[in-house]
Amino acid sequence: MAKSKVARKVVESYTIRGTHKVVKAGDTVFMRAPDPEKPSYVAKIERIEADARNNIKVNVRWYYRPEESMGGRRQFHGAKELFLSDHFDIQSADTIEGKCTVHSFKSYTKLESVGSDDFFYRFEYKAATGGFTPDRVPVYCKCEMPYNPDDLMVQCESCKDWFHPTCMSLSPDQVKKLETFHCPECSSSPPDEKKTKKSSPPHEAKSEPKRRKK
Repeated sequence: MAKSKVARKVVESYTIRGTHKVVKAGDTVFMRAPDPEKPSYVAKIERIEADARNNIKVNVRWYYRPEESMGGRRQFHGAKELFLSDHFDIQSADTIEGKCTVHSFKSYTKLESVGSDDFFYRFEYKAATGGFTPDRVPVYCKCEMPYNPDDLMVQCESCKDWFHPTCMSLSPDQVKKLETFHCPECSSSPPDEKKTKKSSPPHEAKSEPKRRKK
């Protein structure tokens, strides 16, 4: 005889075991990975439910780290970058370890400092196919790579494009001492032939990489 489905009720919140921290639907949390050698998983809570015995389950939507995706981690992926996946799951609330924050890409680039519980996402990820939305993003520098908020970039005063100092054979200290910067192409062109296009800054990129709290 088939077992009857256990009735569950939606609950408003859950207090993380061993803490006084309360999580609700919409919060982003760390969840314990089965392998203690691996970092905690990150998930967005969609719904919290309890059965008749008050066993708490959370319906979650997983964030993937770049190295967990089909394509793996690439050079332009930030250290704190995650992908919002279409992978939904149900987990025991006991596996929740703490709260964290996943910022939009634009909001993340405006943070004065980045803590251990700060992350960002700019792509949605289809777990079954490995596809991304959006499938294209602006690229910068002569290396034609998307913006990595961890990397130092400098803007050309002529063409307004952004460049990695390392791609220009410049050290970070040299960049800090520059009053103005002109890329090699603009430097070698006559004034009337210099490019005048303006590229949007990489989400208001700063001249310093993000600082992390210790």
